Amino acid sequence: MIIAQETSFDETEVRELYDSVGWHPWTRDIARVRRSLAGSHLVVTARDESGRLLGLARTVSDDEIVCYVQELLVNARYHGKGVGRRLLEHLKDRYAHCRYFVLTTDHESTPEGPANHAFYRRLGLIEHHEQGLSAFGLRVRDPKSL
Repeated sequence: MIIAQETSFDETEVRELYDSVGWHPWTRDIARVRRSLAGSHLVVTARDESGRLLGLARTVSDDEIVCYVQELLVNARYHGKGVGRRLLEHLKDRYAHCRYFVLTTDHESTPEGPANHAFYRRLGLIEHHEQGLSAFGLRVRDPKSL
């Protein structure tokens, strides 16, 4: 598996990746997704030896104090094979100097929540409230309207 920083993105392979995990609202406007990737602080990909895109992670960061992991996606066919772990470990090393390393994931009450929480805990991440912190945001619009 090859982990590398990338700056240009093929719409077809990005669509396939996002669709494989059910992120269909994002792929309705794949050009917007490509712009979001291009506007990120960093995008790292995981590819097999043939160049097939297995997963990606992207950050929004000032590269000093805050690193926000905006997305971590692994093609559903490769879940449980260490791809997500390698991507997240790469980001943890890359942003080790930042005070805050944060991400948002599904609540534990959602279908994906328990597995996501267990995965992030195994990699040493803990919830905001366990650090005496809270996170706030505006209410997310209906994904169907994105």
